[in-house]
Amino acid sequence: MIYVNIPTFESTNNSNTNPTLTPNFHQMLRTLQFRVLAACVVLFVVPMAMAGWHLSRNKMLFFSGALFITLTVCVHLIPYLASISTSSSSFSSSSVLVLENRFICISLLHEIVFDVKPIGGIENLGVSSNYGGWNWSNSAPVVACGFENFGVSDALDMLKGSWVVVAGDSQARLVVVSLLSLVLGSEEMDSIRGDLFKRHSDYQIVIDGIGMKLDFRWAPYVMNLTDLMVEFKRNKNFPDVLVMGAGLWHMLHVTNSWDYGVSLRLLRDLVVSLVPASREFDTHGPGPAVGSNSIQSPHLFWLGMPMLINSMLNTEKKRDKMTNALRDAYDKQLYGSKLLHQSGGPFLLLNILSLSWKCGTMCTDDGMHYHGAVYEAAVHIMLNELLIESR
Repeated sequence: MIYVNIPTFESTNNSNTNPTLTPNFHQMLRTLQFRVLAACVVLFVVPMAMAGWHLSRNKMLFFSGALFITLTVCVHLIPYLASISTSSSSFSSSSVLVLENRFICISLLHEIVFDVKPIGGIENLGVSSNYGGWNWSNSAPVVACGFENFGVSDALDMLKGSWVVVAGDSQARLVVVSLLSLVLGSEEMDSIRGDLFKRHSDYQIVIDGIGMKLDFRWAPYVMNLTDLMVEFKRNKNFPDVLVMGAGLWHMLHVTNSWDYGVSLRLLRDLVVSLVPASREFDTHGPGPAVGSNSIQSPHLFWLGMPMLINSMLNTEKKRDKMTNALRDAYDKQLYGSKLLHQSGGPFLLLNILSLSWKCGTMCTDDGMHYHGAVYEAAVHIMLNELLIESR
């Protein structure tokens, strides 16, 4: 079993708790207390008073004793209910704090530092073992979250029995290379590397022994991703983990950020309508567990575009079209489309822009595709997010 140690951060400001959960709960308990007291009055006090008005002195003494007992019970019951209120309030505050800490850790997942040495050649893309690598930042909040550096056995345990689909362009293919490098031995990885790097082709593999299936779908445009979602709907079968990302081809061949944004919004609406309703995208509740076919609805990740180094791009058309200004416009459309979880959408962002920027120019030969440390870090970010969600 793998564990993530999600810390408990102390807070001296009670206003940080959920503004709607605790007050509503208190109001409910106060209403309950009032109703108990009212019931005591209606059931005992009022009938006794009315009866006593017409009854003899001896019977009045009897009912006076009964009234005394009733009031005594009420006096002792109300403080007990108040203690329940205090205990429940404490539990509610604790639950809110746990959720807050969970989101703090998720927000820190991209706090990565790189230690790399350049090794040239397209054949080295997606490989990190020969030139250093990456690690989590050693800042106190990141250390407190206890993020995992997954080994082979841990990754296999996490993904056991799952169906993983990665769809997109060459960036998505490099994520597949890094994921398979983690779960396969070096000999197996060498034997399939040629198939993985076939241009503009799909790829599928089943990992024997753990029942994990991985599909790569070549989908360079957002409309290809939309078609893929329709295919899942038609087959009535959704993957457990779905990683999607597209934009570089649109930037190069269409060069229209507004059109890109329209495509993203259409995809967002389709995904929200098609995925199983059991997953609520705009809430922050814990997600379903990962592995052994336990996922009831897909965990969705959006693969962001990398940092583009215009001077290093390898064709004149790329240098002319794929400018920093255009890339910023495409990013603006992404964040404005409400596709991402942070804006209420279904996809959690794998921020390749942030990772590639931190890795720097030594991590790329063509200004667009980066060496393996970037994509390996993205895979570990994804696995850690899945682990936090599953807990």
